[in-house]
Amino acid sequence: MSIFNSRSGFAAFKPVAAFLFLVSVLSGCGESQNASAPQEVPAAVEEETDFDPNKAPDADWLSHGRTYSEKRFTPLAQIDAGNVADLGLAWYADLASPGEIESTPLIADGIIYTTGTFGVVYAIDGRSGEQLWRYDPGAQMRGEKFATWGRNRGVAMWRDKIYVGAADGRLIALDAKSGDPVWSVQTFDPSQPYSITGAPRVFDGRVVIGQGGGDKATRGFASAYDAESGELLWRFWIVPGDPSKGFESKAMEMAAETWNGEWWKYGGGGNPWNAFAYDPELGLIYIGTGNGGPWGRNARSPGGGDNLFISSIVAVKADTGEYVWHYQTTPGDQWDYTATQDMILATLPINGEERRVIMQAPKNGFFYVLDRETGEFLSAEPYVPVTWASHIDPETGRPVEHPRARGGDGFFDLSPSWLGGHSWQPMSFNPDLDYAFIPFIEASMKYDETPVGEWEFDPNAGMDTSVRIGLPENMKGGILAWDAVNQREVWRHHAPDGVAGGTMTTAGGLVFQGTGDGYLVAYDAKSGEELWRGEAGNGVIGGPASYEIDGEQYVVVTSGIGGAYVNMAAFDAQEFGWKYGEGRRVLAFKLNGDASLPERADPPAPEASPPDPMKLTGDELYDRGSLIYHTYCVECHGPSAVGAGGYPDLRRTQMLDSLELVVREGALVPNGMPNFADRISPEDLEALRAYLRERSLLEE
Repeated sequence: MSIFNSRSGFAAFKPVAAFLFLVSVLSGCGESQNASAPQEVPAAVEEETDFDPNKAPDADWLSHGRTYSEKRFTPLAQIDAGNVADLGLAWYADLASPGEIESTPLIADGIIYTTGTFGVVYAIDGRSGEQLWRYDPGAQMRGEKFATWGRNRGVAMWRDKIYVGAADGRLIALDAKSGDPVWSVQTFDPSQPYSITGAPRVFDGRVVIGQGGGDKATRGFASAYDAESGELLWRFWIVPGDPSKGFESKAMEMAAETWNGEWWKYGGGGNPWNAFAYDPELGLIYIGTGNGGPWGRNARSPGGGDNLFISSIVAVKADTGEYVWHYQTTPGDQWDYTATQDMILATLPINGEERRVIMQAPKNGFFYVLDRETGEFLSAEPYVPVTWASHIDPETGRPVEHPRARGGDGFFDLSPSWLGGHSWQPMSFNPDLDYAFIPFIEASMKYDETPVGEWEFDPNAGMDTSVRIGLPENMKGGILAWDAVNQREVWRHHAPDGVAGGTMTTAGGLVFQGTGDGYLVAYDAKSGEELWRGEAGNGVIGGPASYEIDGEQYVVVTSGIGGAYVNMAAFDAQEFGWKYGEGRRVLAFKLNGDASLPERADPPAPEASPPDPMKLTGDELYDRGSLIYHTYCVECHGPSAVGAGGYPDLRRTQMLDSLELVVREGALVPNGMPNFADRISPEDLEALRAYLRERSLLEE
């Protein structure tokens, strides 16, 4: 069994004390760069024109999930099962962004809008791949506030503006023609360990944005801003605050009844960092909420409780943010089983009746179908192996938990692991088949909860020891076609590298998915037969999109992979590391495309670090260095210090001799490496160096 942090240690995360909220309208900041010979860029949609992604031209992709329903289904059908084998690269554009690229491109009038890391926005000509403008918000963060390492899942669009969430909490509106900032608001207190990774959504003139930070014991909330002015319209808090200060709403007063102890001192979590959907007919916005913070329920809420509204789907009124209904997928979550995964709106025939439903495949391993007007539970079945619960009770809609799932009696083999059965990688839905296409993950882990009395909250410790967990084991991943009406698997493919990228499905009977080893793959949506695979030169994890120009259909995707998910995957990261180390790109494919990617260089020969003359370290220093490593470094550089190409292999580089310069002086901040001077002391740094030296020798 592999357990985080030391030879006998446990998982480390980063809780921080509860925050003070700060929002202000700011003047535009950051940097907008035009290409050397910029073309005239049409506005996304003329300002006087009604903007409705649900009625968008087939040629465009105007919202994160293409429409408010988040189906990721394109009505374009020029590319189909009969000719997809003729798909070829039309063009590629390099992105000057380090780290993992997770964005789904938006397309309007032939212009592609997408992001790299840290909220850098690119406008690209959809015909040629020429960069039209680039905007860098100049996000500034240190230490644990870099916990998401700059990941960003894309932009939103409304009329003549593009919207991006910067990693440091700013929501920025840009002029779609020039990339110049129009307005900017600070959505959270930047002194607290929040961050933005998700794409904003614009629902009828309201820009909706959440934030991450539940792993660091913050208090989550969703906000809506006026798309034209940036004025705050409403805020919905996910978990209640200190009762002595009064509740913001009746919903928070109700939620407080499901908590115990002094939860507000630890934040509570529930941060909605990824998924939103909108039904304009019902006037409802749906919020997918995150895990509790800290993870262990006994730590944050002694005595139990459902801890509303963590790990829930919450429906609120679009115009006011007022609570309407909720459904909690994982009551009292303590396994990082978020409900921040995609929520898809559709109409399904259920028991002879057409029902307006909302569907989700959250991390807990069950696929849910709910009535989206009332929140009524309709059905749920496991789509990956599940051990924490036997089933969902059809009468109550609550999980029937395994008696040992919450720990306290030694380690339990928990499935799914904290990676979930499905993470943020986009799911899609084909209404012609009523199939959902899920980028699934299969993995288990050893789990136990730290006994009450042995856990102490320390906002400066940089870690959460309220639970004890092992590394994900036996990990697999790929694509799963799921019959949403009959709640059953139709077909499934396991990716050879275990990494499941986002999906998109088409009216041409296809579904596309990227792979961790550098391909975009097309399957027959009905049968699952693989029909085509195109070289991407780098791992593809974000969601594909499709558009049309001059009668030609294109499929576009971003490439660039790295981070925890890849490092935990069931393959040798070094085997593909040199490939992952290539540039980050936007790639567009079309029928008979004849462009080609640059030839790859051979992987460099490994260069082991020299042995330490001190016979390394001894257990005490090694364990201290391991604790530091697995608290601050593991997510990017891997559980054994083997980065999956997106980040350096720390055992085999000159980094060992440059740790002070890089880790505490911030020499590589422009490349996405945080400055940890506020978290890692000089003594900690020497322990980290000793740990990495021993890791180097152990691998020889």
